[in-house]
Amino acid sequence: MLLTTGRLPLCHGFSTREGGVSEGPFASLNLGRSVGDEPARVAENARRLAARVGLTPSQLVCANQVHGERLLEVETATPGVDMPPAIGDADGLFTRARRVALCIRTADCVPVLLYAPEVPAIAAVHAGWRGAVLSIPGKAVAELGNRYGAVPARMLAAIGPSIRSCCYEVGEEVAAQFEARFGPGLTVRCAGEGPRLDLVEACRRSLMAVGVQGCNIDVLPHCTACSPALFFSHRRDQGRSGRHLSFLALD
Repeated sequence: MLLTTGRLPLCHGFSTREGGVSEGPFASLNLGRSVGDEPARVAENARRLAARVGLTPSQLVCANQVHGERLLEVETATPGVDMPPAIGDADGLFTRARRVALCIRTADCVPVLLYAPEVPAIAAVHAGWRGAVLSIPGKAVAELGNRYGAVPARMLAAIGPSIRSCCYEVGEEVAAQFEARFGPGLTVRCAGEGPRLDLVEACRRSLMAVGVQGCNIDVLPHCTACSPALFFSHRRDQGRSGRHLSFLALD
């Protein structure tokens, strides 16, 4: 139901598709509200996930993700019994508030979680290819520094399950944008196929370019498209899929 990393010594996780009540293409732990699943089932899935880590659904804060580079500061969670509505259009959230879980929804895109322990402060980032080529992970690091005085070299990061280069074929124009931005080695080319993009490595390089140490970045190895029993995948399932939640919260 939940994957974690030893890199982040605080409440966090990357949900799988196991352990929920949704059915059909959303089976079973779908946490996406706008994919066609029954709202009551999504609400129960959120309740189960929150209970697993000692939170309430009202503490799970999300944005309306738009595949851009905007970041929003979260000051507090909205009291209630259900997961609150999206707080605005953005692809990254950051906060110093405690007991607020910053959440990212994905079904192939890259979730990036950041922790600045000396401040302390956290950020959660959604990186599809558009956000990644705009270096939204690096911009979240910069935001934590600008707003709170966090030092990039001391930050801890985790990159969660996403589609990997084995399954992520892109057009030549997209591949060229990434290689121009992040350097060579991000694409694999096989005869008769388009380039396959390593979106995770692009996010890792984005973090390192602004001072996050490579030894402080953990990359979970899972490919969402390769593992239908464990993960939703928008590309594999041709758009008819549930959503995972990746989150972290200051205690």
